[in-house]
Amino acid sequence: MNVELKHYTKKLKGRTILDDISLTLAPGHVYGLYGRNGSGKSMLIRAISGMILPTSGEVSVDGQRITVDIDFPESMGLIIENIQLQKAFTAKTNLQILGDIKKIATPEDIEWALTAVGLDPNSNEKVRSFSLGMNQKLAIAQAIFEKPQLILLDEPTNALDFQTVADFHQLIEQLQSPERIILLASHNRDDLTEVATDFLEMDAGKLYPRTRADVMSVGAQHA
Repeated sequence: MNVELKHYTKKLKGRTILDDISLTLAPGHVYGLYGRNGSGKSMLIRAISGMILPTSGEVSVDGQRITVDIDFPESMGLIIENIQLQKAFTAKTNLQILGDIKKIATPEDIEWALTAVGLDPNSNEKVRSFSLGMNQKLAIAQAIFEKPQLILLDEPTNALDFQTVADFHQLIEQLQSPERIILLASHNRDDLTEVATDFLEMDAGKLYPRTRADVMSVGAQHA
């Protein structure tokens, strides 16, 4: 799988949200996308996932244009803002319901994903009683349980404690493979340095490739 954006621009109410972005995402890489809140990170993920239409330019997956040839990437796991799952059901039942759509995840896949994020697959606790951290774990589980080729996670460590963040970093390392693209977006660049192989900075709708040395030097200046 290859994802390519060509001169992608998105304007809302006369304001340029994404400004002439050209980018290629290749499998085997973990991309760390950082920038202050409102810089355009979430909108970039929306663009790649097919949730918005471009004002100009295009995004394609393996040569197929999103929102033109196909509605969204076929093999994709996504966290964007607050994912609303069925509060009246358990975490496991939620994933079973989602899994019935494509019918590619096995019961073992569902149990693996819940265990990987630190949730008990056999728990009878309903999602309505979940803490913020448990809801975030379930959001991550729903993004990975079908083992997609493209994983897009917007602020995945929100509401997670220190140990759970460390566990999440280990999970991303396990998920990295020559067939998979992973894009992690965070307003905290330090949250990305543990796992990202490539870095991208968003600022006022523009995208800038950064090296690890760039990221580490900025972090040192603010230490």
